[in-house]
Amino acid sequence: MAWSIAEVARMSGVTTRTLRHYDAIGLLTPAYVHDNGHRYYETAQLLRLQQILLLRELGVGLPDIATAIGSGPDTVTALRRHRARLLAESRRLAGLAATVARTITELEGNSSMSPPINRPENLFAGLNPADYDDEARARWPDQYEQAQPVVRGRTAEQQEAEQQELTAQMIRMAELMTAGKAAADPEVQAEVDRHYRWVARYWTPNAAAYRNLGQLYVDDERFRANYDKITPGLAAYQRDAMAIYAGERLP
Repeated sequence: MAWSIAEVARMSGVTTRTLRHYDAIGLLTPAYVHDNGHRYYETAQLLRLQQILLLRELGVGLPDIATAIGSGPDTVTALRRHRARLLAESRRLAGLAATVARTITELEGNSSMSPPINRPENLFAGLNPADYDDEARARWPDQYEQAQPVVRGRTAEQQEAEQQELTAQMIRMAELMTAGKAAADPEVQAEVDRHYRWVARYWTPNAAAYRNLGQLYVDDERFRANYDKITPGLAAYQRDAMAIYAGERLP
């Protein structure tokens, strides 16, 4: 049994233009083409298209999809491999969704959670700013002195509110990363702008300093652990987005 390109497009939700593109790059060749130029697909091609769409949902690029599909010894083996990847991604997204839900509850003022694992003092456990005083004074003396009047003027309530604000910012970045947004995406850069303005309350980093701060989030295991406990890879994603912001918007 064979289906026309229009029927395949209707069944799969893929446009006929995309199917023609897949044909042009050798990713999905029709079973045969009539003399009038109409493309027809059989079961084998539909199964291949299913694999392509599954991998696209996982964020895999077309060149890598071609390699992944071509590496499997048979269709069943390939589908099992894809299913395993989908299950792993499902578990990761479920974990992120649970983290987001708990954080939303916490930010809305519900203190009945048990245990409240996303309370700011827990999210930033081991990252008491006072613990960094000597290190910050040695590494960034000018910025340290610039920040001190602001730090001394903060009440405990204000400090907790700022921790909540930073937690929410990290969660939003995690959602953007999970949605597949590139670090240069306008939505991501808008979030980085909020982060920069938060940092600028204490000191005003130039491009090099802000880029170095992003790298610190990856290099310092204390920062990296707190970013990556939200979702793996978030620290590097934040760093990359900050580097783009620094290069495009800071002197």
